[in-house]
Amino acid sequence: MAIFGGSGKKTTPHAATGRSAPAGGAGLSIIGIGMTVHGDLETGGVVKVEGIVNGHVSASQQVLVAKGGEIDGDVDTREAVVGGTICGAVRALERVEIQAGATVQGDVTTKRIAVAEGAVLNGSIKMGDVEEAARAGPQRPVAQLTVP
Repeated sequence: MAIFGGSGKKTTPHAATGRSAPAGGAGLSIIGIGMTVHGDLETGGVVKVEGIVNGHVSASQQVLVAKGGEIDGDVDTREAVVGGTICGAVRALERVEIQAGATVQGDVTTKRIAVAEGAVLNGSIKMGDVEEAARAGPQRPVAQLTVP
């Protein structure tokens, strides 16, 4: 008998949305408001930062930094969406989005980038193959961008 009634059919947590879990079973990891993590984070899925992370963040799928969230360290992922603050390099295989009111203090390497009006980006921007850019090493900063 099922705990909450029903047909007794087993379902996955993602069955209601029609989406499957990321490969390897990794899902969403949340660093909540008021939480501070000292150390590196690594996941095969998605990391959402609403609190503070002091360390390197690596997520195979996506790093989301909510408004008020902070990362003091480098970020490596497929896609980064920044609504808060990152102080460190951002390397995203596919895309970086920096939302209005967000701040990135560090170099950004990605294929595609979107910087909203009201965002702050201080660092160099390297667009193209992220893995090739990583082998080339750090670049001399060429731009400071503040979009009022």
